[in-house]
Formats: sequence, structure tokens, C-alpha cells
Amino acid sequence: MTSGSRRRGVRRGLLRRLRDERGAGAVLALALVMAVVTLGLSGVTLAAALTVRQRVIGAADLAALAGADAASGAIGGVPCEVAAGVATANGTRLTACEADSLVVSVTVVGSFGGIPIQVHSMAGPPS
Repeated sequence: MTSGSRRRGVRRGLLRRLRDERGAGAVLALALVMAVVTLGLSGVTLAAALTVRQRVIGAADLAALAGADAASGAIGGVPCEVAAGVATANGTRLTACEADSLVVSVTVVGSFGGIPIQVHSMAGPPS
């Protein structure tokens, strides 16, 4: 066998392997599984972020209500100090508080993955 015919034989075998579609389904299935996993993880992350957002909203509402209770005399304490204590107890931080007569307005900050979530809430007697 000459080297030229051997090269042609190797070339034919290589071309035949390149045209062979065996294993293409496995690659496609793997790509689909990875796409589904990526979408699933994105959905879980989004759900977790929305849960933290709701927790921060609840903490702001509770802090404003507690501050309004203190302003009205229903509980003892200074309205903004009471609101800060409630915000801290709920895992957030009070960044602003304003007591105007019986109405208390607060701003509370929490975070998700290092991203700050800021919420404003106000409570007082019904208008």
C-alpha cells in the first residue's frame, strides 16, 4: 500500500465520520436540559427577590404602624425610635422617619444579594 492510497483511505474515513450524525440527539438533549435548568434557576431567583421585597414592604408597614401607635399614645416611646426598633426586629434598617402630629412616615431599606430595596410607608388615623 502506498502512502497516497493510505492518505486517501484516512481522508475517506474522516469524511465519513464528519458526515455521521450519531450523537447529535444527545447534544440537542443536553442543550435543552441546560436551557430548562437556566430558566428554572432564573425563576427561583426572581421568586426569592420578590419574597424579600414583600418582607421589606411588611417591615415598613409595621414600623409605620408602630410609630403611629407611639405618636397617638397607644404605646409608650418616641415614634421614630419605636419605628426603628420594629424595622430592626424585622431584619431591615430605618433610613428616614418623620412624625407629623399623629401621622408617621418611614423609609425602610433591606437588601437582596447586595441590591438595596427601599420602601416608603405612612400610617396614622383614618382621614
